[in-house]
Amino acid sequence: MSLSAPLVLLLTHSGDYFTIDRVAAALEARGATALRFDTDSFPSNLRIAIEPGQPSRRYLFEAGGSANSERHWWNLEDVSAVWSRRVWDSKLSPELDEQFREGCIRESGAALRGFLGGLQQAHWVNPQRADQRAADKLLQLEIAAALEIPIPKTLVTNDPASVRRFVDETNGPVITKMLTPLTVSMGQPELFVRTSRIEVEDLEHLQGLAHSPMMFQEEISKDVELRVVHVAGEFYVGQVDASCSARGATDWRAASTSEVQWKRGSLPDTLAAQLRALMSELGLIYGAIDLIRQPAGDHVFLEVNPCGEWGMLERDLDLDISGALARALLSATKENSAR
Repeated sequence: MSLSAPLVLLLTHSGDYFTIDRVAAALEARGATALRFDTDSFPSNLRIAIEPGQPSRRYLFEAGGSANSERHWWNLEDVSAVWSRRVWDSKLSPELDEQFREGCIRESGAALRGFLGGLQQAHWVNPQRADQRAADKLLQLEIAAALEIPIPKTLVTNDPASVRRFVDETNGPVITKMLTPLTVSMGQPELFVRTSRIEVEDLEHLQGLAHSPMMFQEEISKDVELRVVHVAGEFYVGQVDASCSARGATDWRAASTSEVQWKRGSLPDTLAAQLRALMSELGLIYGAIDLIRQPAGDHVFLEVNPCGEWGMLERDLDLDISGALARALLSATKENSAR
């Protein structure tokens, strides 16, 4: 079917709420059709049909319902934009024999990647390659340092002796965290590994590094922590002081919602220009940037998550991030119409 209104595909998962709903509403308020695709529901509850070949490749999928429901096929050639909010692995039936599960997940992932790979005519937020590249935290730090944005002293290693040397050479506490991006939803579920401080006794128990390298950084003194949402050159800034939380003092995500309150924040003009340059270098339209503002007023860059959470900033601070994302998704449609 061909649509007169722009068709925007929203990639997410079945447990997502608030942010996905707000963006869908913002798109529809601007005359677009928002089509939600819960990636973990494929292949159990969603159907796709891929027909490669000349003169064109048609990508179709059935939105909503079971195999017995009324079929509603969308022509994915009509998709003008894609919001890559979340892409999760398939959530398969617990009744599926374990000997088939791994293969089914692998095949489903391959089909989904091929399906999404055929949507390159659409405007992506973010582009897939940019998302993949920006997931490299070491690259982020290197680019930030080249742009003269202050970063923490950092070590990534699986060598216990290097950790002990790093701790000895660092004047002050050291924290450790994972290299792969972690997200926290508005409901704050338990995370696998949070940012945590290295204690002296921990230095004698580093054998786990043989199974997984970790990132180690000097702990930065804090006035407040900032979550800076970047959308197409615009910034939406929230700040939080979690120093009163025993669990959240090192990582605000560990604090309970009753312990911390988000407040509106701001960025110095010079830092804003540097962060725009960072996002441009990474090729990101959207990103959630984490900063620390030190007691003396200096800012230190920690990381940018290409799929980072922002719902708490819109909910608590009334920042129109969903509107900004809708504008970014529809910008290519407007540009094409003007030609």
